[in-house]
Amino acid sequence: MEFTVDAFGLYAKKWALLTAGTEDKFNSMTISWGGIGTLWNKPVVTAYVRTTRYTHDFMDEGEYFTISFYPEDKKDILGVFGSKSGRDIDKMHYEGLTPKAAGESVTFDEAEVTLVCKKLFKQKLDEKNMPEDVVKAFYNGDASHDMYIGEVVDIIR
Repeated sequence: MEFTVDAFGLYAKKWALLTAGTEDKFNSMTISWGGIGTLWNKPVVTAYVRTTRYTHDFMDEGEYFTISFYPEDKKDILGVFGSKSGRDIDKMHYEGLTPKAAGESVTFDEAEVTLVCKKLFKQKLDEKNMPEDVVKAFYNGDASHDMYIGEVVDIIR
């Protein structure tokens, strides 16, 4: 399995959708934080989800999730997925994206690439272990993030 990318720019510049759940019930959210690397001799990704996000419930309940990347012309749609909650609107059938099965989870036809991931690890990010400027900039009264590490078990192009 080979995947060549700009590791530092992939999430920040392209954004991505994190999708968790099954074809019957799933949710997606836009992410711009994450990483790609190796852990325990496995290809892995990291994703960070605020504990208050609707997708967080799906991440905790399921064993698989996907991270998918999109062409520039889908940025407006990804903006909606990052600003609206699946609790309030049906983002999963939002005009411009077509859901489809991806292993044990879900992606969208319009994705340029989808990483299908099996959850390996979850940990709460503890503000006591962060620099003060990071806490002030990203958490000052907001909910914390949980970090999820998933083994990349398939790449769909």
